[in-house]
Amino acid sequence: MLVKIFGATVQGIEATLITIEVNSSRGCMFYLVGLPDSAVKESHQRIISALQVNGFRMPTSNIVINMAPADIRKEGAAYDLPLAIGIMASNEMILTDRLSKFLIMGELSLDGSVHPIKGALPIAIKARELGFEGLIVPEDNAREAAVVNNINVYGVRNISEVVNFFNEKGELTPTVVNTREEFYKNQVHFDLDFSDVKGQESVRRALEVAASGSHNLVMVGAPGSGKSMMAKRLPSILPPLTLSESLETTRIHSVSGTLGRNVSLISQRPFRDPHHTISQTALVGGGSYPQPGEVSLAHNGVLFLDELPEFNRPVLEVLRQPLEDREITISRVKYTVNYPASFMLIASMNPCPCGYYNHPTKACVCSPGQVQKYLNKVSGPLLDRIDIQVEIVPVPFEKISEKRQSETSDVIRERVIRAREIQAERFKNHPGIHSNAQMTSKLINEYAQPDEKGLLLLKSAMERLNLSARAYDRILKVSRTIADLDQSTDIQSSHIAEAISYRNLDRENWAG
Repeated sequence: MLVKIFGATVQGIEATLITIEVNSSRGCMFYLVGLPDSAVKESHQRIISALQVNGFRMPTSNIVINMAPADIRKEGAAYDLPLAIGIMASNEMILTDRLSKFLIMGELSLDGSVHPIKGALPIAIKARELGFEGLIVPEDNAREAAVVNNINVYGVRNISEVVNFFNEKGELTPTVVNTREEFYKNQVHFDLDFSDVKGQESVRRALEVAASGSHNLVMVGAPGSGKSMMAKRLPSILPPLTLSESLETTRIHSVSGTLGRNVSLISQRPFRDPHHTISQTALVGGGSYPQPGEVSLAHNGVLFLDELPEFNRPVLEVLRQPLEDREITISRVKYTVNYPASFMLIASMNPCPCGYYNHPTKACVCSPGQVQKYLNKVSGPLLDRIDIQVEIVPVPFEKISEKRQSETSDVIRERVIRAREIQAERFKNHPGIHSNAQMTSKLINEYAQPDEKGLLLLKSAMERLNLSARAYDRILKVSRTIADLDQSTDIQSSHIAEAISYRNLDRENWAG
């Protein structure tokens, strides 16, 4: 008897329908075709054990399984459940009346329990798109998939529940998630707050400007001056995710398997801080079977690179393209995968190997050559792509010990949201542009032109600091953001001056 079961595979952040055809006939052989990988082929033994433990017998007939389309590689153990159901249905152990109405995915344990899978959210989106009545997934993935409306999502713990459901001996309860309630519930609860930061007003201001325009930023300062502390508090002043941004971010984390169990939607902007020993592939994504990297996991959020010069130079250089294009393309012989990578890059670094170059109280023991060699680990082209470069000095004792509370994240966040609303209105007729940092040269000429006094000031700074044309654009973008924070229509000379002050760490000035 020939039956068809439906599953799905995930490529990039999109799912593709997989039709599992199972034919049972006389004989005693088992064939699995359709470009399965080793994990899919090993499902045979897991299925045999799962059926036996749950009181079902493994059919002794000749079984041929084809996973179509045959030119797409099928990976992982998530096909165990649909394969098992297909084998039983082809031997008339399961009623086939409703099989075509459901898409089924799940990994089987030897005792028949169903383990979670990756990519449940994009699979649910594809199932709804194709008009399936329902989706059967592991219980741990049910809330994640149930974010998608207009489709019934059933979470199961054991294969016997699925068998009884199709044989009409038991019912499965659809998982219901109030998407908007889940989304807004945890949006404003942060464990870290800027009120914990003592002093550092200039750096706090730089972070506020960066958050308001989605600008990249690097902090250079001595150990213990608060670089990591402030970077980790940046998400608390960023504007909240929109529902569409949340769905897109959740989809990426679903594909990578980092979403966590019983999680429905990511409601706060991601903050990723990989260790400096990370590889190129882990940072931008890829591998034999491509997976999202840290730049994609930080999509719509923050990628924090602590101790920037300690990263391998080739690793840092691969950031150039995603910083400009806000997506990463991974090419293979048979297909190409695109992952979104629109993130804020926040980096921190010491000014020299010992960490105390230009320190107000501690002497640096590094020679000028050592300082320059250390700074040269960060290339000029990468540094050029960072809009805001700010020096940070240690907080004096008087500031650390004062009991007056600093400005809270909520207050700063309100100003950031107002600035972002101005930008949203400005770019409403420009698809794909949401913040000042994303402005093209054409948009800079339209929206970020300073007055004559500001232009003279900018010309002087360009000549004195020997800045590149890209740095010129960056200064104009940052000055546009500062003007938005002031709710000013025009860019004034004071805005240009502040934006120039955020370029005072360009390479010519760093080592004296």
